[in-house]
Amino acid sequence: MILNALTRRLVFPIALFLASTVMLNSQETDNTFLLTIFLRHDQSKNVNEINGIVGKAGFRDKFPPQGIEVVSWYVMMGIGQVVTLRVPPARLREVNLAIEQGAWGGYRTEFYLTYDYKSIWQQTWPSAKAK
Repeated sequence: MILNALTRRLVFPIALFLASTVMLNSQETDNTFLLTIFLRHDQSKNVNEINGIVGKAGFRDKFPPQGIEVVSWYVMMGIGQVVTLRVPPARLREVNLAIEQGAWGGYRTEFYLTYDYKSIWQQTWPSAKAK
């Protein structure tokens, strides 16, 4: 119980760190955006059970949809997986359906729009200017 409460409090700062790492290594274009997806492990199931659920649903065949760029894919031990995709706005529904049809039941999902902060950081933070 205490571990779950602590985990919940740590998820957002960890997510910000991972998103910042992704932002440092990617550039959006005018016709795409970055979408960070948390595939949170359902800790009432072991990894074999999760793999069985998403396997039966065909998640690995559906996600990411063909032509959607994977910018990063991290495992956060004790939390799950964090995937950042570069998505054209017209294909957002496709990404959503791939998650709904393939990941639900095995993972709890969260979605976050992400953007590249590196150039702003380099211009405004003294520590960045010194490097």
